[in-house]
Amino acid sequence: MRLVHESADGDRRVLASEVERADSLFAKIKGLMGKSSLPEEYALVFDFDRVSYRDVHMLFVRTPLDVIWLRDSEVVQVKTLRPWRGAGVAKADCFVELPGGAADGVKPGERVVVEGDE
Repeated sequence: MRLVHESADGDRRVLASEVERADSLFAKIKGLMGKSSLPEEYALVFDFDRVSYRDVHMLFVRTPLDVIWLRDSEVVQVKTLRPWRGAGVAKADCFVELPGGAADGVKPGERVVVEGDE
């Protein structure tokens, strides 16, 4: 799987080639807590059945993260969160956590999609 950014002008670039899904309640609660580093090409995707306010906290996360909130693959919000203290929330049906800086250039209204999903 890979995570692909589709910019407003039609350019496509791979944000991550090592993509995991938080597919259980435990995985969604744990997220990236306890991680001190992440591979450059890594992303963790949190999918939900419906649109709602989705919050992300950085308690016990020891590395900066970029978080992209999505609604039907459209970017709603992008935020870089600081270790231990950062937090963010947006109304979405999915969000993605990436290493800090990986989402540079991603803007609301653009698209981010997971490709090669089984």
